[in-house]
Amino acid sequence: MKDPTGGDGTVQALLDRLTQWRLPRALALKDRVDKGEKLTDNDMQFLHSVFEDANQAKPLMAKHPELQPLVNKLVGLYSHITEKALENEQKA
Repeated sequence: MKDPTGGDGTVQALLDRLTQWRLPRALALKDRVDKGEKLTDNDMQFLHSVFEDANQAKPLMAKHPELQPLVNKLVGLYSHITEKALENEQKA
């Protein structure tokens, strides 16, 4: 029996959520901030929930180091979004 808190099913569920929901929305946010738009309160709430989930998933990532390159790319994407959004706010 696999560990239900860090087994393959958990990893697959997280990857499914990432590819079906979070990544498409993050890429849409990136496009918007790259065009100079500001983030809405709903966008900010989304990013906040992503960061909370990432903190909760740290033990899982430690068990699956093969996911680290993906995690690094995602962190870079979310960092770009927040940095560009802040730049857009300061320009306004």
